[in-house]
Amino acid sequence: MQRIFDSKEDFVDLFESSCQTLIGRTYEDCTDAERFQALASIVAAKSRAIGVKTNELAQQEQKKKVYYFSLEFLIGPLLDNYLINYGVRDLVEEGLAELGLSLDNILAQEQDPGLGNGGLGRLAACFMDSMATEGIMGYGNGMRYRYGLFHQAIVNGCQVEETDNWLERGFPWEVRREQSSVIVTFGGKPVRHEDENGHFWFTTEGGDRVKAVPYDVPVVGYGGETVTKLRLWSAEPAEENFDLDAFNEGDYAKANKFRSDVEAISTILYPNDAGPHGRILRIKQEYLFVSAGLQTILRTYERDYGPDWKHFPDHVALHTNDTHPAMCGPELMRLLVDEKGLEWDEAWDITTRSISFTNHTVMPEALETWPIPMFRSLLPRIYMFIDEINRRYLESLSQDRDNWQELASQTAVLWDGNVRMANLSIICGHSVNGVSAIHTEILKHDVLKGFYALTPEKFNNKTNGVSHRRFLREANPALSKVITNAVGDGWMTNAEELSKLEQYADDPAVLDDIVTAKHEAKKRLAEYVKQVSGVELDPNSVFDVQVKRFHAYKRQLLNVFKILDLYNRMIDDPSFRPMPTSFIFGGKAAQSYTFAKEVIRLINSLADVVNNDSRVNDVLRVAFVPNYGISNAQIIYPAAEISEQISTAGMEGSGTSNMKFMMNGAIMLGTYDGANIEIADLVGFENLKIFGLRVEDIERLKAEGYWAWNEYQADRGRLGRVVDELVDGTLARLNGNFELVHDELMVNNDQWFVLADFKPYVQAWEELRQICANPREWAHMSIINTARSGHFSSDRTIREYAEDIWHV
Repeated sequence: MQRIFDSKEDFVDLFESSCQTLIGRTYEDCTDAERFQALASIVAAKSRAIGVKTNELAQQEQKKKVYYFSLEFLIGPLLDNYLINYGVRDLVEEGLAELGLSLDNILAQEQDPGLGNGGLGRLAACFMDSMATEGIMGYGNGMRYRYGLFHQAIVNGCQVEETDNWLERGFPWEVRREQSSVIVTFGGKPVRHEDENGHFWFTTEGGDRVKAVPYDVPVVGYGGETVTKLRLWSAEPAEENFDLDAFNEGDYAKANKFRSDVEAISTILYPNDAGPHGRILRIKQEYLFVSAGLQTILRTYERDYGPDWKHFPDHVALHTNDTHPAMCGPELMRLLVDEKGLEWDEAWDITTRSISFTNHTVMPEALETWPIPMFRSLLPRIYMFIDEINRRYLESLSQDRDNWQELASQTAVLWDGNVRMANLSIICGHSVNGVSAIHTEILKHDVLKGFYALTPEKFNNKTNGVSHRRFLREANPALSKVITNAVGDGWMTNAEELSKLEQYADDPAVLDDIVTAKHEAKKRLAEYVKQVSGVELDPNSVFDVQVKRFHAYKRQLLNVFKILDLYNRMIDDPSFRPMPTSFIFGGKAAQSYTFAKEVIRLINSLADVVNNDSRVNDVLRVAFVPNYGISNAQIIYPAAEISEQISTAGMEGSGTSNMKFMMNGAIMLGTYDGANIEIADLVGFENLKIFGLRVEDIERLKAEGYWAWNEYQADRGRLGRVVDELVDGTLARLNGNFELVHDELMVNNDQWFVLADFKPYVQAWEELRQICANPREWAHMSIINTARSGHFSSDRTIREYAEDIWHV
């Protein structure tokens, strides 16, 4: 264990000194926000020093480096995590207490960095932690967004998007590396050059030159022995192009237009790409962080190994997280051919041996495509490489195949006027993996079946994982203490050691400790919910939780229908008194996703009805937690007793919240989808509840003809009633009825099978509710879930990537 402080006294001296030198005041006169800055600056400086040693040792040992390209890194607050990883949290807490300060109050000052949105970005952050912990030289490559996606407020029941100004108070972890800046060009005209030997290459004349400036953030592995870095790119003008005449004429916007246009590239995560301006900005983001990252990687490689490019794949692995970094292939080709002078075949061999690709979705709309005219005008030289890659690829498909046309239509990069980024990612790499067993099988036999038929050896599965150190040890100190007291602390580095906990599954004392730890977490969440939403939750009620990005296939609507049905039954029959339950929701809807935003309004309208009805509100409560992110997730996961994982079967790539809830002892109520399947296989169907249609059932229904009207008519008393209540005024207290939601079911024929799964879902929930009524029985199931969750540590996932894909 690498300890960054020799003793408590050493820490106190450093902290007092940091307050005086950084803030200019004694620690007594500083605010908690300033104390956070002082403490974080100490840990960051220590981490950077260890990072230098880590890199020097890696160079001496010629360790292979893994560069992880992701448009999102949802890293969350770092200070508490790093204090734990260095093994000094208790020391720091005691030292601050002697100064009359609270570590918890200081930790609460840290903002969630607006560098990601959902599971994709959180997975990338967990992978960075696990690579550092496992001693893998993993370097993140992403974008430094000035503003996050948005800060979600709830106003009159509706989601309102506010600016997520996460950098307002600075970011003490980052260091700007001006000297490592590179130039990225958009537009311009490719000009061909040829030498006397017939070798030709291109340069680009004109165009908009953008300076990509890197900011480095340390990534501390558990034990503190390995510190790598996350490199985030910011866009700035390469040359100042200030229009002085326009400024003197009072047209200040025109005077600064070029700077504004350039800086817009790194201004916000996921600009709205519903229109052409947003789509152009998105392409610029994707190319900037790919080009800047690859230029730096090649420069570092050449410094370490010289121009021996044929061995590049032996020393470097380039991993692309979803389709956003798909231009890694053509950009690496451009750099090797145009700038390093390699012939096509050699450059192509290097490229395909270096790049690997993770696909995260089965939804066609999430497999990025860009119109060819837009793409070609913005990145003309990159388009030339893509065109040649596509031409050579199609030539490689034997045209005497009976299904040549079908294969080409499925697998070509350029097709129907679009550049298809998933296809580009697969063709330019040596590996493509899904993120759960069922997801990978769907990729092989449906979404990417053409590629699987041609190159089955490229396909493999890597079921997702999460950092158990953050989402169990850091998020849930009470449960972590129970675990460590029972089995020791070896589980911090080897999550499989959580399995030792299972021997206590029938130990009354340990089960009581589990129940007590859960109650403590529930009280903490209840206090937080009261603070942010005004809803009072009873910690003695069952906490039923569904928190995730809002999308129709994730079926928050199904959960709403269950709650509304319970409400109706209680109103109709005052003797019906279900076990007191608090239903907790959280998550954001994309700004332009009207249906998802209506479901958020529906949840808040339902909460307004239920929470204010004295006939039911002693038994039922509904709360929506605004601005769901890593900070409040770490309060929510430990408190959950029921984990809702109810996506339409076959639609969820993997899910990671299911794993985080499992580690914290929540019992899953879920469909047979994504990683739910693997969780069920590990814990046994007796320790969770699986319900509803499976993939094969949905395929059969689609083939036979599914009619939402039949489901509605078959159960008019309960299911039909909740459907009607969307439009009959029952839930109209906040901004009216829900015709859009109603029509999605009844006019658009319920494409996510909400109505078909309603009855088995309610039945499964009622069975699980009965288990929750017996604390010892629930605790037994809970301890089994935690004990068997070690498999879903991102450490395991990363070891699989390292061995099977990156070969490190």
